Amino acid sequence: MTLKWSILDQSPIVEGETGADAFRHTVELAQLADKLGYNRFWVSEHHDGPLAGSSPEVLIAYLIDKTERIRLGSGGVMLQHYSPYKVAENFNVLATLAPGRIDLGVGRAPGGLPRSTQALQRGVTEPQSLAEKLDELAHHVNRTLPDDHALAGIQASPPAAQPADIYLLGTTVGSSELAADQGVNYVFAEFINGDPAAVKEALALYRERFKPRTAGARPQPIVAISVVVADTDEEAERLAIDIKNIRVTLADGRTLNLSTIAQAEEFGKQSGQAYTITERTPEIIKGSKETVRAQLLKKQQEYGVDEFIVVTLLKRFEQRLHSYELLHEAFAEVSRQT
Repeated sequence: MTLKWSILDQSPIVEGETGADAFRHTVELAQLADKLGYNRFWVSEHHDGPLAGSSPEVLIAYLIDKTERIRLGSGGVMLQHYSPYKVAENFNVLATLAPGRIDLGVGRAPGGLPRSTQALQRGVTEPQSLAEKLDELAHHVNRTLPDDHALAGIQASPPAAQPADIYLLGTTVGSSELAADQGVNYVFAEFINGDPAAVKEALALYRERFKPRTAGARPQPIVAISVVVADTDEEAERLAIDIKNIRVTLADGRTLNLSTIAQAEEFGKQSGQAYTITERTPEIIKGSKETVRAQLLKKQQEYGVDEFIVVTLLKRFEQRLHSYELLHEAFAEVSRQT
């Protein structure tokens, strides 16, 4: 099974830098990924925090002009805040500008603190579940709205000759079940939920329950992983030591993963509920080229996927860039040997 490699970039604003710096780094990384032959480059959506990427559609439009062949997408649009029709139109514009290069990744998390959720949802008059929104979005993107639908006859403009591919991002069996029922592609974010048993269960359910929307469609699971590659195992261990998963759990049982303890505390305060915060060391594939290659090939066999989306959460851009270069070299060397 040939492995494909992709990148999820979160456009972090690190101490001493600005949003403009973060976007400059994102563009440079996208161009490197394009040059090296990575399969796709996704940008995230976050609000009211230390990540610059609040509008993936706008950033993707800019990246179209800065790259040549790599697929570009969202990882992911927080559909719960928006009209499926408007999201479909945004991505139809992108897919028309760059035919065959656009992915529409949909996230399940709110993408920010309760205050930003309130701001994003002001004026919403017809609440829908995520399942309803995802179904409607797929119909709008693919121009398959049924005749008995309340919006029958409407079309998302412009009609795209090659519509964006839709992906649901998640970290639970529930998300894989939703992706399977809706017949869309699925990405399990192992860099958030690093429990191998949870990954395997979610992927198995997705494959078993997948209901194709179109003839010939098949389940296409991807796993998003955290990777740090350095010149030596020791350096990779040192670089990865500061990467933590911060989870806030509210009294009503809801959980959210955030970048810092300060963000988690602010989320808890804004929620108006009692809350607890836990700090965990995430699942990170780390080491030299040789070490990481062996770990990733093992993980490929374990999960049975042919594509990984890589997240490298290092603060210094030069270190992130070098990690992606080394990852490419690790598997380019395998190709030359076979």
